[in-house]
Amino acid sequence: QMQLAESGGGLVQPGGSLRLSCVHSEFRSAYYAIAWFRQAPGKEREGVSCFTSGDHSTAYADSVNGRFTISVDNAKNTAFLQMNNLKPEDTAVYYCAAAYKATGSKCTLGNEYWRWGQGTQVTVSS
Repeated sequence: QMQLAESGGGLVQPGGSLRLSCVHSEFRSAYYAIAWFRQAPGKEREGVSCFTSGDHSTAYADSVNGRFTISVDNAKNTAFLQMNNLKPEDTAVYYCAAAYKATGSKCTLGNEYWRWGQGTQVTVSS
């Protein structure tokens, strides 16, 4: 059964950086997507970024595009989210999620993910 575990959250000042990690079980297919979502208190869950294994394509929410970078280290079964120039509005619990994909199908920031981690808190404050 697929399992995911996030780490790397913490308290950082505005303008600072954090790198989140998501260690996951081995995928049973070569075609999958890994995504990062976040949820702030009182707000709906928001898709942040995703990665497609087939073509290594990525996608980002407009709110983080140019500041966040998703990457995957297959040898370590780990996905990363590098977050730069953090803003107070980035404060949230961040979750990684996984989904199997059909060949040629790209990841989305929608509701296709069926396995989730427990989340890691990111707080951006001075």
